[in-house]
Amino acid sequence: MQTSLSRRRLLGLAGGALLAGPLAACGGGSGGGAGGFSQPEGKVPEQYGKRQRVVIWYPYTGGTGDAFTKLVTKFNDSQQNIYLEAQFQGTYDEVAQKLAAGMQARQVPDMCIFSEVTWRKFYLNDALEPLKGYFGDGLATTDYVDTLIAEGTVKNETWWVPFGRSTPLFYYNKTMFAQAGLPDRGPRTWAELREWAPALQKIKVNGQAAKLHAYPQVDGDWMFQGAVWQWDGNYSKDLEVTIDQGGAVEAGEFQRALIHTDKQAYMAKSPKVDFANGLIATLQESTGTLGGLLKDAKFEVGAAFVPEQKKFGCPTGGGGLSLLAGVPKDRKDAAFEFIKFAAQAENAAQWSIDTGYLPATKAALDTPQMKQRFTERPAFKVAVDQLPKTQAQDIVRLMVPNANKVIYGGLQKIYADNRPAQEVFTEVATELRKSTDSVRDVISKHI
Repeated sequence: MQTSLSRRRLLGLAGGALLAGPLAACGGGSGGGAGGFSQPEGKVPEQYGKRQRVVIWYPYTGGTGDAFTKLVTKFNDSQQNIYLEAQFQGTYDEVAQKLAAGMQARQVPDMCIFSEVTWRKFYLNDALEPLKGYFGDGLATTDYVDTLIAEGTVKNETWWVPFGRSTPLFYYNKTMFAQAGLPDRGPRTWAELREWAPALQKIKVNGQAAKLHAYPQVDGDWMFQGAVWQWDGNYSKDLEVTIDQGGAVEAGEFQRALIHTDKQAYMAKSPKVDFANGLIATLQESTGTLGGLLKDAKFEVGAAFVPEQKKFGCPTGGGGLSLLAGVPKDRKDAAFEFIKFAAQAENAAQWSIDTGYLPATKAALDTPQMKQRFTERPAFKVAVDQLPKTQAQDIVRLMVPNANKVIYGGLQKIYADNRPAQEVFTEVATELRKSTDSVRDVISKHI
């Protein structure tokens, strides 16, 4: 049975990416090539002979991009039947936008790396292949870290497997903390961090008092999700928007006070760059940032669990692998071989070491190279130890079109304009409720 959704609804579900026309989803998304999708242009290099060509679209740049292409080359050199062609497409959002356009043109890759948000948009469009039938020969869902594989599982079916997963982590400048006479640890609560501010303010950076913290100008909604939980609130409860209530408002007011009353924080274009340059004493950033921070900072970097307030709260994030439902079965079978390869203990461990992302499989945690990394860089183990305490984000941020932009747009008004959190989040909630209502039926059918 083909699923045909309206151009307008597909546009909305893609979060701004253009999807149109009937998608090649058959019932549960079995596909089998019924949709007539062709591959993006390319060819198998002569050195790899007459192999089955498989195309994957990916979002990584810099050192992470180098690590990914290294893994792909290792896969191609490890066997003689499949050639995996990795095609860079930009950011996670740009991958999603290009895939949506490709569906309209009926030309798509066989496999994509999606973020924790973008995969759900294509799942809602019945565009992803259910993976349960692929597991069993050399890979089981139970091989993955439970918290991570569970997030890609809906209605007892797996659609997205962990690859390049992350959570926020709390980082601090150990040198500054020592100079300020503070303990060599992260604060237990945000209130405790605020109490430490006067001691840190005595330290001068380029002739000025060091700042305590910085909040991101863009995409701050991911880390603010944790803050909302820490103040015992939510963005939403199921599809009921609650960002204008209780803990969410309290968290927003705390951050506003730290910026505009205490003058101890500010909104930065890149907090991690400011931290590495010694302009701020603390930072909340992705676990995937750790490797770069350790390389770029001219001081010893400490890592800790994110602080609590009323309770602990920390969201998962990052990427994962999905197959596209509408491509021929032989290409999907070949693509899944890379998923199996990436999940092998040594490969999963090396990918984590090379990038700073969380180890996706249980076996990766027990490899010699991972144990050595934990010994050499204890900060890497902090993220692994924190993982069991984390949780998937509230559903409205994950599934409602442009919810992330609406939320971080509201945060910008608090950070830059000193607008009260209640006032801002009332506006944000109104917009989110309208967007939620427009897709409520299709989301309800898929969760």
